[in-house]
Amino acid sequence: MVKIRKPKAKPKIKLKKVSRQKSTPKVRKLKPAKPVYVSEEKKDALSRQEVATGAVKFSHAKSMVMQDFPKGELPSGYGRDTMVLAVRDPWWLYTYWEVSGSTWDKFKSELKEEFSRSKRVLRVYDVSSVIFDGSNANRFFDIQVREDALNWYIDTGSPGSSWCVDLGLLLENGRFITVLRSNVVETPLDGPSWVTDEEWMVPDDIFDKLYGMGFGLGGSSPAASVWRKGVISSPGIASMASPVKKQAARGFWLEVNCELIVYGATQADAKVTVQDKPISLRRDGTFTLRFALPNGRQVIPVEAVAKDKLEKKRITPIINRETK
Repeated sequence: MVKIRKPKAKPKIKLKKVSRQKSTPKVRKLKPAKPVYVSEEKKDALSRQEVATGAVKFSHAKSMVMQDFPKGELPSGYGRDTMVLAVRDPWWLYTYWEVSGSTWDKFKSELKEEFSRSKRVLRVYDVSSVIFDGSNANRFFDIQVREDALNWYIDTGSPGSSWCVDLGLLLENGRFITVLRSNVVETPLDGPSWVTDEEWMVPDDIFDKLYGMGFGLGGSSPAASVWRKGVISSPGIASMASPVKKQAARGFWLEVNCELIVYGATQADAKVTVQDKPISLRRDGTFTLRFALPNGRQVIPVEAVAKDKLEKKRITPIINRETK
């Protein structure tokens, strides 16, 4: 007899319910950052300072630190050779200089006794329309200065010109030795330019009004009324156009006036006169002049003389104006 065994039943597994709870992250307390101190030697007064707070850096206007400079007088010299020329106005120049002791010692050893008998001189060169090389100036004049002088005002008496100045020693035999040489400057004109751009010419009434305002002749000024009436005018070289008088308001009127523009060119280093008055050339040797042209005959001789004075040219325009 065969016995059949029943399979064993699988054991039942009891599952426990797990409750899902929200996990709360742990908060770690940070220690306050230590302030970062910058030593005084590392502070730069000329740049924006950085302030560190913790690990963050930022720029702040209040972090500017002004460096205390040592108080004291400026030195009388800097021990180097220098000479500077500047323009004060159309007539005057200003120059200052410094000659080092070693430079004076060199001239003393070279000139010996001549040095003590020499004169310290400013040689002022007119270098208008030339590239100055020390020997090609249009003209020059000398000014004797004191041995302790370090600056000087120079009256050129020639507006609209270019200038260069040498500080040097003038020996007894007339020889001039250059010690220092300045830069080149150009003085402005003392009046309106005679160069007229015909393409952009301003009408006379507007020009006179603007020019008068430039000299303080405002609309309510008595001098302004004189200007507008044409009393202030100077025919000839660099003259203003004779102003057109505005007529009282009426039905119809006409006013006509004329001007004359003379222009030309020559060698840049030549001397040019117009109506026996010297004029300044541009760097390329050209020139332009503006004249009033009243009724009648005008003779305008133009003469150019070469730099070496061996050649001379003369051209004389003659203009007749008749208004009918």
